[in-house]
Amino acid sequence: MRRALGVLTEMAPAALELGEQFRAAGHELSLVGGPVRDAFLGRTSNDLDFATSATPDQTQRLLARWGDAHWDIGKEFGTIGARRGDVVVEVTTYRTDRYDPASRKPLVEFGDTLDGDLSRRDFTVNAMAVRVPDLTFVDPFDGLRDLANGVLRTPIAPERSFDDDPLRMMRAARFAAQLSFHVEPGTLAALVAMAERIEIVSAERVQAELTKLLLSGNPRAGLEVLVDTGLAEQVLPELPALQLEIDEHHRHKDVYQHSLTVLEQAIAQETGPDGPVPAPDLVLRLASLLHDIGKPATRRFEEGGGVSFHHHEVVGAKLAAKRLRALKYEKQVVKDVARLVELHLRFHGYGDGAWTDSAVRRYVTDAGPLLERLHRLTRADSTTRNKRKAKRLSDAYTDLENRIDALRQQEEIDAIRPDLDGTQIMEILGIPPSRDVGAAYKHLLALRMERGPLGEEAAVEELKTWWAERG
Repeated sequence: MRRALGVLTEMAPAALELGEQFRAAGHELSLVGGPVRDAFLGRTSNDLDFATSATPDQTQRLLARWGDAHWDIGKEFGTIGARRGDVVVEVTTYRTDRYDPASRKPLVEFGDTLDGDLSRRDFTVNAMAVRVPDLTFVDPFDGLRDLANGVLRTPIAPERSFDDDPLRMMRAARFAAQLSFHVEPGTLAALVAMAERIEIVSAERVQAELTKLLLSGNPRAGLEVLVDTGLAEQVLPELPALQLEIDEHHRHKDVYQHSLTVLEQAIAQETGPDGPVPAPDLVLRLASLLHDIGKPATRRFEEGGGVSFHHHEVVGAKLAAKRLRALKYEKQVVKDVARLVELHLRFHGYGDGAWTDSAVRRYVTDAGPLLERLHRLTRADSTTRNKRKAKRLSDAYTDLENRIDALRQQEEIDAIRPDLDGTQIMEILGIPPSRDVGAAYKHLLALRMERGPLGEEAAVEELKTWWAERG
């Protein structure tokens, strides 16, 4: 308690002043939710959530006097935002939310007590409050005890809570990932029983929770909650589908567990803010999780007892793109994740030493700006327990990276282009813009890939020879 109050006092003196203003106007104001929970965990925040007895119009007038700027974009839900220096606040009128069974949007009803407002929150660890400016702690649902025990439990009956707002089921998984907490048995049972209820929630809100889960410190814990409760069947069915039945001779590994391990190993390779793949990286994490989702559709039992997954990377890329589009991820994220899934097997076969410089150039060119992520995904995809095999794969990839670096020093491998551009091609051949120009460009690019830089004079001769052969 002393630590929490010390954190709260230190992190936002301006918020205490805001509490004075609300009290002077005859209204209650309390810090609620995540900032209170995090204060007990010793974490500070400049983004503060408050609950108040004031109406949205009254709140807006008070925030206009307190802040450097304010906004009413959430006014229909009772929320007014403001900023003062580095401190950003959102103040929401006491309320209770519930869903219309036929609608994807919550119905907002304003309440009149702090306890009533706290009862509508997702979990007890988020249902604690501190009244300002006097810093009185309010905990009607024993959230502090659950915080100490690492437990996720709903303030009211979980069935009622999840029925009021099904997105809270996704939040259970997200907080399991962010806080490394476990879900209380009764709450877990309600998750299993009500998993299909998540269908009523918009894809955008589901995606926002899934993204927060994946960008957390322990996404595996949250993903396991999604799969174990059946929520993943509704929002990311490709993930539980990886739980392929293992045959009695164990001729292939558990693809689901393998994928979670690859995700963890990829996260371990993310870099600091100045590195090539700063943590947390959503594209790398999604690609790591989804890289093998084409396996269930391509699994074949071969003669002699083998198991194959031919072209699962191509099938997986299409499935990943389809799922991410359904979850309303932005186009570039969809494109990048699908491309990484498609390329994740390209490295296999390099170890036999058969790759030419041309093959290395194509590897770099095909990966483009995703190369550093592809490096990490490929390394993370090795989960073998055979130390010799693991070292052999690691050494082979190190050799590939060294060859890429050597070629970079010799030529501009990251931006490979033909020795002649389109304008030069048209001038040399005496032709206007046309498909022939594009065909000539592709021919010179293929030569560039195969032989490295030709030089302008040699490129001109190659172009003329190619043109003459075309008649």
